[in-house]
Amino acid sequence: MKLSCRASLIKPSATLAITAKAKKLKSEGKDVVGFGAGEPDFDTPSYIKDAVKDALDKGLTKYTPVSGIDELKSAVSDKFLTDYGVHYENNEILVSCGGKHSLYNLFMVLLDEGDEVIIPSPYWVSYTEIVKLAGGVPVLVDTSSNDFKFNLDMLKESYSPRTKAVIINSPSNPTGVMMNDKDLIDIAMFAVEKDLLIVTDDIYEKIIFDDKKFFNVLMVDKSLKENTVAVNAVSKTYSMTGFRIGYAAGKKEIISAMNNLQSQSTSNPTSFAQYGALAALRGNLDFTVKMKEEFEKRRNYMLEFFATEIKSINPVKPDGAFYIFADVSAVLKSSSGAIDSSAKFCSYLLDSYLVAAVPGIEFGNDNFIRLSFATSFDVIKEGLRRIKEASKPENLNKINLNKLK
Repeated sequence: MKLSCRASLIKPSATLAITAKAKKLKSEGKDVVGFGAGEPDFDTPSYIKDAVKDALDKGLTKYTPVSGIDELKSAVSDKFLTDYGVHYENNEILVSCGGKHSLYNLFMVLLDEGDEVIIPSPYWVSYTEIVKLAGGVPVLVDTSSNDFKFNLDMLKESYSPRTKAVIINSPSNPTGVMMNDKDLIDIAMFAVEKDLLIVTDDIYEKIIFDDKKFFNVLMVDKSLKENTVAVNAVSKTYSMTGFRIGYAAGKKEIISAMNNLQSQSTSNPTSFAQYGALAALRGNLDFTVKMKEEFEKRRNYMLEFFATEIKSINPVKPDGAFYIFADVSAVLKSSSGAIDSSAKFCSYLLDSYLVAAVPGIEFGNDNFIRLSFATSFDVIKEGLRRIKEASKPENLNKINLNKLK
């Protein structure tokens, strides 16, 4: 049976594919060093797990309202008011099965065939695929010439009468770079002028380094609430990736349409997981602060290692998140053409040195690879040692070309 044209548009997640291959090799007894994971390596705090156990013990295992339990939506509302100074009613909030699901719901109800969504590049791999699945056209904007910071000039150059929305992810995956506050303000004003929807994906808002402060468009002017859908989740902040609880806040009409879609697809998010999310949002951020401090130490170690030990690889200094986006173009050149892409370099790393990294082409830049430092110091040190060996010209030129095809 022939599959739909829609199915052929979508690529599998490169991050999950790399992680799956690394796990398979590990199951075969191979000593794989994994830099692919997009999730914190810390255990979920015990008070959150206790809340889930309590919900199970109380029999809270049945259907909930499609949009999530009222207590959780109220906690989300309180979070927005505390962090951004913006109030949302419960009917302006939708709880979904993860931040990715929130984005899927949004673009499915927002886009008509051919509508354009502006996406700064490098970008999280799922943005483009979700937009395409919804019938939209991803308009990719290269930010590499501006230290990976999206700005108003870039937005104006990529804008067209078909533009429906622009995605902001700051700090971003994969670079970890934060946008300048002034650029965000300028972009917000332009969006209002052109009646564009700003989709602000704030998933890494609590994982920010060097005492920098998070800033998003909702902090510019409270009236921007009308032009913004804020998407977030408990996954990164509280190390709850497997819980699959995300949420979106925006105009009642948009959220209502997303709710209708969700009612005909997944229905409510997992009942007892919602109570875990409620405990997370009602609790404090002590765990998150400690996790962030550990991530910052790991980031600093990796940056120093590249600066002193692997000068042929040039990392972008992340302001937040837990990734190093590293320029490997010099390494590609030193391979005398044997390795001519980030995908081949990552294949070489995994096959020859048992190091799992994600090729930059999946994020829109083929000169880079992404290394997650959401793993232990021991793993990081061993992985970087192997990458150092792999990057030596004499080793690059020993590779089996057939293996990389």
